[in-house]
Amino acid sequence: MKPPPPAPLATDTGAAAEPVSPGASTSVQGLTVRFRGTLALDGVSLTLSTGVIGLLGPNGAGKTTLLRILATALVPDRGELRILGRNPLVPTERQEIRRRLGYLPQTPGFHRQFTAFEFVDYIAILKEHTERAARHEEVRRVLAAVGLSEERGKKMKSLSGGMRQRVTLAAALIGEPELLILDEPTVGLDPEQRLRFRDLIAEFASDRTVLLSTHQTEDVTALCHRVVVLEAGRVRCDETPEGLCEIARGRVWFGEDRDPSAIAGWRTRARTYRNIGTPPPGAELAEPTLEDAYLLLNSTPDGAAE
Repeated sequence: MKPPPPAPLATDTGAAAEPVSPGASTSVQGLTVRFRGTLALDGVSLTLSTGVIGLLGPNGAGKTTLLRILATALVPDRGELRILGRNPLVPTERQEIRRRLGYLPQTPGFHRQFTAFEFVDYIAILKEHTERAARHEEVRRVLAAVGLSEERGKKMKSLSGGMRQRVTLAAALIGEPELLILDEPTVGLDPEQRLRFRDLIAEFASDRTVLLSTHQTEDVTALCHRVVVLEAGRVRCDETPEGLCEIARGRVWFGEDRDPSAIAGWRTRARTYRNIGTPPPGAELAEPTLEDAYLLLNSTPDGAAE
């Protein structure tokens, strides 16, 4: 059973936050970021739509840098940026953006002596939810949404890694944000918790935008209507999951042995080998998966056959 929707939360102005206009969008154009001479983002352009958008890419591709910019935690060197229809470089508009977004960083920090309730309550205060009774009701709601009602009084230091991850997810959900930015949110979650996460995010994104950065292609397959692949700071692919899978059609095959010419291959539980690359004549082709396409895309210059 889903928890009830939250009541409007008061800000320091004493009134509920003004809703974002229906046409308000989030877009980046030509984002470029350098860290000590290293090009982290190289002219990235994207427009985010309602629903769950998966962000894939190898380590160092620029995923976390992009998420930090969208979360207003980092300013790009160059490029145009609108978040929920507002300019984050303008202080008053940046404040409005932060009231309306939720952010789960890859390595969230927390005070070990805080209880789960106190940690989420602290984040709610930072988001200017100052009316105590309404704020506490909202804290209880989001902790219930991630399945931690009974653990809300436990200190963060005593919780398992998966529970801490769920607490930080609850904090990101405070106030039903219009834009939810998640960096590796399922790390440390067991299979049952991951299924609950998928259910929660799928329902949440029915009329909001969720940007999900992950290495778990099965989460992308289950949740996302769109997949963006970053490589070396550039957008390599922006497709539907089905469209991305088509890159690998005719490029995945079964064999009795691992083909030495394959880009990747592994032994299946049926004791045959699943190979990715350029199949030999007469090979038994396999139905491609998102993981197949992602491996192929990252292993060849253009994702095409050699």
